Amino acid sequence: MADPRTERNTVLGATLVKKLQARAFDAYYCATKEEALQQALALIPKTDVVSWGGSSTIAEIGLLDYVRKNYKCIDRDTAKTPEERMEIMRKALLCDTFLMSTNAMTTDGELVNIDGNGNRCAAMIYGPKQVIVIAGLNKVTGNLHSALDRAHTTAAAINVQRFGGQTPCVLTGVCGNCNCADTICNYIVVTRRSKPPKKIKVILVGEELGF
Repeated sequence: MADPRTERNTVLGATLVKKLQARAFDAYYCATKEEALQQALALIPKTDVVSWGGSSTIAEIGLLDYVRKNYKCIDRDTAKTPEERMEIMRKALLCDTFLMSTNAMTTDGELVNIDGNGNRCAAMIYGPKQVIVIAGLNKVTGNLHSALDRAHTTAAAINVQRFGGQTPCVLTGVCGNCNCADTICNYIVVTRRSKPPKKIKVILVGEELGF
């Protein structure tokens, strides 16, 4: 007998692909992170200049290591100073392919992202020739309200632990809707459609990935 979780993920993945396509996204479902890696690479021309936003997901599937070794990259981690890092992040907005995940996604196909600096949100909206979003099904929530809640209370609260900020959620694990200097919830973007069509490509993965 097939694993019921796998069966459910396959059905959910197919449903979400249709929802995303109805919003002009290019969309794919992959059962495993290995399949997701191959699908992502199939979408990136060898001549592309590649960059990315902060994402545990693209590292978990092996995509980050692969593009660093095999593509011309705009990599902010090569910066020697904060000023150089910011300049590299600005240049990344004119890359050919931008890689990222999403903080949350609704079952109707909307993407929700929260940013500290705004570079991921900016790339999603305008600049790169294509944006490839890779997301585990753990990012999927029922509606826009729950997606925003997930982005705040799960994704942001874990990410700020990675970055070492001093926010209420670092101390309590609970979103305090803060307005402090270290907050990473400065920019909140809901992406309802891809314009131009298929510029944003979403690869859904039937595994738990990222935060």
